[in-house]
Amino acid sequence: MQGEALIRGLLRPDVYSHATDSIRLVETHCAWVVLTGPYVYKIKKPVNFGFLDFSTLDKRHFYCAEEVRLNRRFAPDIYLGVVTITGTAKHPQLDGDEEVLDYAVHMRQFPDNGLLSQLAERHALDATHIDQLIHTISDFHRGASRATAEDSFGKPASIHHWTRENYQHIQPRLTPADAPDTVESLRQWTEDEYTSLTGMLQTRKDSGAVRECHGDLHLGNITLIDGHVTPFDCLEFNPELRWIDVLSEVAFLLMDLDDRGQSQFANRFLNGYLQNTGDYAGLGVLRYYLVYRAMVRAKVAVLRRQQTETGSADHDHATGEYRQYENLALGYTTRKPAVMVITRGLSGSGKSTIARDLCERSGMIQLRSDVERKRLAGLAATANSRSDAGAGLYTVERTADTYQRLAMLARTVLAAGYSVIVDATFLKRAQRDHFRTLAAETGIPFLVLECVAENGELERRILSRNARQCDASEATLEVLHAQQDNDEALEEDELHDVLRIDTQQMTNDDAWSAFEEYFGRSGRS
Repeated sequence: MQGEALIRGLLRPDVYSHATDSIRLVETHCAWVVLTGPYVYKIKKPVNFGFLDFSTLDKRHFYCAEEVRLNRRFAPDIYLGVVTITGTAKHPQLDGDEEVLDYAVHMRQFPDNGLLSQLAERHALDATHIDQLIHTISDFHRGASRATAEDSFGKPASIHHWTRENYQHIQPRLTPADAPDTVESLRQWTEDEYTSLTGMLQTRKDSGAVRECHGDLHLGNITLIDGHVTPFDCLEFNPELRWIDVLSEVAFLLMDLDDRGQSQFANRFLNGYLQNTGDYAGLGVLRYYLVYRAMVRAKVAVLRRQQTETGSADHDHATGEYRQYENLALGYTTRKPAVMVITRGLSGSGKSTIARDLCERSGMIQLRSDVERKRLAGLAATANSRSDAGAGLYTVERTADTYQRLAMLARTVLAAGYSVIVDATFLKRAQRDHFRTLAAETGIPFLVLECVAENGELERRILSRNARQCDASEATLEVLHAQQDNDEALEEDELHDVLRIDTQQMTNDDAWSAFEEYFGRSGRS
């Protein structure tokens, strides 16, 4: 391929059989992307980075076809096919009869202001986008092909090969000004973490957590099309980087949100994803993958810097990106002290709303009894079990099973080093004592977050929620009245562990301030 000369030739309007509004070139470390208005043409650079090899024409052809095949899983209307580039470098043609110079992925061009990365920069990213993304990604992962026991994909040694590979690319390219000792400490942390997690990584593969994922899921590869959150530009060039643990994929998105100052949305996504999938066991490997993903981006920044002129604005920008991702990785290696919080309150008292807000602000993990009760019954969170009060899913036995599951999951969350809010009514003293004992056994602080509201407000909220039919709770007025009849109030010896929130009088900010004051700390757990 004649490289940049060919790209200059593709910037001429007469190359294209369709009208061009304007022609713009976007360059990455591994591709040239020509935007023409109605269509996009993506040409792979003839590079070989080890983890990515586009060095021959045949390889570029193969990976163009793979890119189309894989991305049609998310965006079939965007990825149109592969076109040939013929003619000469100065006068190229598309799909001509002459010798093939190269290949391009042919895509429909979508509005260039709808990337979630751009929304984040404009402070226009909101909770509805995150909630759409939760459902899009969790549904995709649920249906994705799973690696078999015979596949090399997802084996611990294979996973760690790629974490090591980041440092192998980064360290030789650092200058003294890059503080090489810092990345060496990250490399050593990664080695130590891998040693402790090897068995868990194997268990993840054995349990089917390794699937054919997107592979490059960050905000710059997700856009809004007709108001719908749509991933695109998945990783096509190396199946080992695409057939991965679903939590590695989640980690990339969380890391990117954190990097863009959107940690509350990262926390919202993580909790929503875990509630949709039930994959709380994945928290045990999440920090390892968060560091890995941050260092992937650090590696890309170093590789991009190598393609720029020292002292140029592009060179300085790449250096700044590298250091930002390195600092992000360092932050993920630090664990904060964990706490256990249980909610208490009648249906409609605002427990789940307050719990979700606290989790978004702090990074705690929210376990919802309404969700786990239905999961035990094989139902989706928003499915209606049509159970009467005290019957169906709400018998004494089913309720006991639900609290046992919540306790098991709480242990899993705490063992992974995360704080937990167990979101349930906890109207019985024995239920509260069980979790207080669990906290004492693990040596962590314990809090009962009691949510209250007047009876008329409880009824209004329940009727409004049931009319919307968009929540896991199935509480009715009949259920509320049964709860009021059977409530076991907090006793004197419990009160030193209680924070009371009047959800009619206190805002979410008020609740957060009270929570911070109680624990005497703030920040992500």
